[in-house]
Amino acid sequence: MDRLEAMAAFVAVTDLKGFAPAARRLGLSPSAVTRAVAALEEHLGVRLLQRTTRTVTLTDVGARYLERARFILAELEEADGSAQAERVQPTGRLVVAAPLVFGRLHVAPLMCSFLNRYPEVTGALELSDRTVNLVEDGIDVAVRIGRLADSSLIARQMGTTRRVVVASPGYLAARGVPDEPESIAGHRVIQCTAVTSGREWRFRVNGAERLVPIAPSYQTNSADAAVWHAERDGGLAMVLAYQAEEAVQAGRLAVVLADHEMPALPIHIVYPTSRLLSAKVRAFIDTAAEIYDWR
Repeated sequence: MDRLEAMAAFVAVTDLKGFAPAARRLGLSPSAVTRAVAALEEHLGVRLLQRTTRTVTLTDVGARYLERARFILAELEEADGSAQAERVQPTGRLVVAAPLVFGRLHVAPLMCSFLNRYPEVTGALELSDRTVNLVEDGIDVAVRIGRLADSSLIARQMGTTRRVVVASPGYLAARGVPDEPESIAGHRVIQCTAVTSGREWRFRVNGAERLVPIAPSYQTNSADAAVWHAERDGGLAMVLAYQAEEAVQAGRLAVVLADHEMPALPIHIVYPTSRLLSAKVRAFIDTAAEIYDWR
């Protein structure tokens, strides 16, 4: 048994949640993948996976082994790649995922700059507010906003964005400017569920977090729709700063309660630990850091 090949088979089965999809990725037969994982378990003297007719799940030992296996395989690929780095140029297809509005405003221009700089690369930009699985969805690199829950990803912080409350000058002139978080109780509220999913908004008062109940008069999962309605005197909306930036700069919206905003959310570029940081991914990250300031 080649232990590295068996380890790679085990990681692929875990990532893709099955022997058949792992076999397709590795270019092997399902029986060959099954034998490789079984041989690895026999060598270790422990069961790494629990198998049923429909699912494959990790045992506790398997979960701990998976973390170390990913690290070993990534280190091996990185060692191979570093030896070739000076002659490797960015080539091939680069698939990038990003949130809908941020992707439209900021990642799309980055992709244009990157592809013009590296014409041997072909690009694909996938915009969605759902959190994609980079491995299962074939994503090379993704832009994530907010705290990262997936520790299996390598992340590089590229900036931050505030959560701001905005309203139109006309609305504020008619209904007054809220000076404390509790003041929103007397206002019409627009809820963007992509930013705040519950029935309260979070603020910071005297250094402590405070939850303020809201009763939305309008609810949408689209930041564009929330900003559009706020511009037309629809009420107060809490959105991410970049989502309202153009309207604020143009004077169609004004930021209120700025002194009570929660800490800014980080913006990261992430990629899987199990995948070598290829020349195209490294060049994409370097281009972003060089020519864009996502703050």
